[in-house]
Amino acid sequence: MNSSTVRNLLVRGMLAGLAAGVLALIVGYFLGEPGVDSAIRFEESSHAGHAHGGEEVELVSRSLQSTAGLATGVLVYGVAFGGIAALAYCFALGRVGRFGPRPTALLLSGCALLAVYVVPFLKYPANPPAVGNPDTIGKRTTLYFLMIVLSVLLAVGATLLGKRLAPRTGTWYATVLAVLAYAVATGIAFALLPVVDDVPDHFPATLLWRFRLSALAMQTVLWGAFGLAFGELAERLLHPHPLAPTEALPAQH
Repeated sequence: MNSSTVRNLLVRGMLAGLAAGVLALIVGYFLGEPGVDSAIRFEESSHAGHAHGGEEVELVSRSLQSTAGLATGVLVYGVAFGGIAALAYCFALGRVGRFGPRPTALLLSGCALLAVYVVPFLKYPANPPAVGNPDTIGKRTTLYFLMIVLSVLLAVGATLLGKRLAPRTGTWYATVLAVLAYAVATGIAFALLPVVDDVPDHFPATLLWRFRLSALAMQTVLWGAFGLAFGELAERLLHPHPLAPTEALPAQH
């Protein structure tokens, strides 16, 4: 794949990430933000009787956080990961089986969703603002990103294992063995990494569950929409518009 094609795919990946980010933003605003507001109200009511020295100054208003702040974060995230995924796509195309541009894009986005978000989420799920000890935020952040790195590396290792086994066992059995190897290695990582449980006993379980589901839905929409959009853009770039049936017919005399 030449540099011009890689550059064009990179641009299309960023555009697809931007479009997917818009859809994820809608999901986050309507599903996630109400849970954040409820969590903030819960936190404020819990600390109402323990405040000293007057009210704290709010540097950024909640309305700005839930609109411009949310939009900036989600759209920048979508563009950045869209570009990274496009570069990974350039490497993966033609190396992960006999898949065309669209199926490869969907396969890549599905694997990215699993390795980058779902697996780390299962170990260290997202929490609303009222959950978590402020003194441990650095530790929790470090562990979460460590889980992401491990998950991605294990996914790459499983892919390489599957490619090595395929000539001897066939594609089906090689895929099954690679998935099992990834699952076992991930389970070992889950067992070795420390547990973080900062959820207060009195925090509403329903609110926590809805917040985590909204976070999962947001990421699913982001990566699913990216796979569909980028697959279409890549297909049009790599396999340009074929001749229409009327154009393919010989001229009539």
